[in-house]
Amino acid sequence: MPLAATGALVAEATAARTAVAAFNVITLEHIEAVVAGAEAANAPVILQVSENAVRYRYGRLLPLARAAADTAEASSVPVALHLDHVQSDELLRQAADAGFSSVMYDAARLPYDENLAATRAAADWGHANGLWVEAELGEVGGKDGSAPLDAHAPGARTDPGEARAYVTDSGVDALAVAIGSSHAMTTRTATLDHDLLKQLSEGLDVPLVLHGSSGVGDDELSQAVRGGIAKVNVGTALNIAMTAAIREFLAAHPDAVDSRKYLSVGREAMARTVTELVEVMRR
Repeated sequence: MPLAATGALVAEATAARTAVAAFNVITLEHIEAVVAGAEAANAPVILQVSENAVRYRYGRLLPLARAAADTAEASSVPVALHLDHVQSDELLRQAADAGFSSVMYDAARLPYDENLAATRAAADWGHANGLWVEAELGEVGGKDGSAPLDAHAPGARTDPGEARAYVTDSGVDALAVAIGSSHAMTTRTATLDHDLLKQLSEGLDVPLVLHGSSGVGDDELSQAVRGGIAKVNVGTALNIAMTAAIREFLAAHPDAVDSRKYLSVGREAMARTVTELVEVMRR
C-alpha cells in the first residue's frame, strides 16, 4: 500500500488511547524484520532512520530510504518513514524528497533559548515542506555513547510548564519527553515517572513520544501508553535480538560462511521482537 504519514498514524493512536511503534533501522534486514513483525501483529508501524544510521551508511540517506520505502509499499499494513534525531540542517532538507513524512529535530543538547530558536526554524521549514515535526525537551540520556543522566540531574526530566511554552513557541507537532528512560539500554530496568507523564499529558495538546523504550519493561511500557504516550521509539532491542540470534547460530555452526544463513536468523529474531513489543503497546 502507499506510504502512510507519521502524523496520521500518531493521530489515530492518540484517538484510540494507544501508541504506534517506531523502530530504528540500520540495514535492509532491520527494515524487513520491522515490516514482517508489524504484519504478524496486523498493526501500523513507523520505520525510523537516524542521523547516526545515515552516518554509518557513508553519509548517504537515499539507499536506506529507498529500501525502506519500497519495503513499506509492499506491506499489508500501513508503514510510515521518519527521520530521527536530526541535528544537521542539511540532512533535514533531504527528508521530504526521500519519502519521509516526518522528522525528529534534535536540539535538546542546546541551552533552552538556542534549542527553541533552532527548533522553531526547523518546524517552520518542515511544515512548509509537508513534514510533521517532533522535538525533545529535557534530555533522554545515553545517546551517542554518553552515560545516562542521573534521574535528578538538572534538565534530566521534562518540566511541564517549560514544555507548554516550548510547544507553543516552537510550533512542533509532537514532543519527546524525558520521564526516566535512556537510549541504548541493554536491560529493561528503567523506571518511568508516571506522575510526571500525567502532568505532561494533561498540560500539552500535542502527542507525546517516548524515546529509549528498549530499556523499559512490558508493564512500565503499557502503563506509559495508557498514560498518554502516543509514539514509542525502539532501537536497541532490535540489535540485541539480532546479535544474540547470530551469535547462537555461529556458535552452533562455526564453519558457516554464507551470510544469508545467519542474517536470516537475526532478521527472524528482530521480527519476533517487533511483534512482541507491538502487542505490549496494545495492552
